[in-house]
Amino acid sequence: MTSSQLAARLGLAPSSVTEMVKKLTLQGLVEHALYGSIVLTEQGRVEALRMVRRHRLIETWLVGEFGYGWDEVHDEAEVLEHVLSDRMLDAIDARLGHPTADPHGDPIPAADLSVPAVSGVRAAALEAGRRGRVVRISDRDAAVLRAVTAAGIGVGSEIAAGEVDAAAADAIWVQPLD
Repeated sequence: MTSSQLAARLGLAPSSVTEMVKKLTLQGLVEHALYGSIVLTEQGRVEALRMVRRHRLIETWLVGEFGYGWDEVHDEAEVLEHVLSDRMLDAIDARLGHPTADPHGDPIPAADLSVPAVSGVRAAALEAGRRGRVVRISDRDAAVLRAVTAAGIGVGSEIAAGEVDAAAADAIWVQPLD
């Protein structure tokens, strides 16, 4: 991904992304050639997986232990992932029974940072007349999560092709059923 693509994806000014990429390069977390792609180093990949693990465990904890809605947890997890100690995170993981997926169906990297495989296709790609079991729902858009919840759809639900609107169908991954 280039700096301009990253800026567009994050909704940030290109200059902000350029400055952050410089800092990450100095820390040895990314490699970046001028006008070229930004690539995680091995150290960067490890740190990214560590942060993803923290974030998804916290989201799971907030939903399971505190009754947060799955459309509410992202921002809270963004704050907590930077302040909880590793010891606390390990205790949360144990308390939750070492979950392998967060409330949205996203895989939670294990303590050794291995990532469980999740397979599926977007619901939008289901052929007419086919059904699928929901394995993941993107948490990018809280409004879509609320609409999916209102429709009674969650991870593990079965849906038919065309059952949900286009925005939801693009945010839902399913395992096609025979």
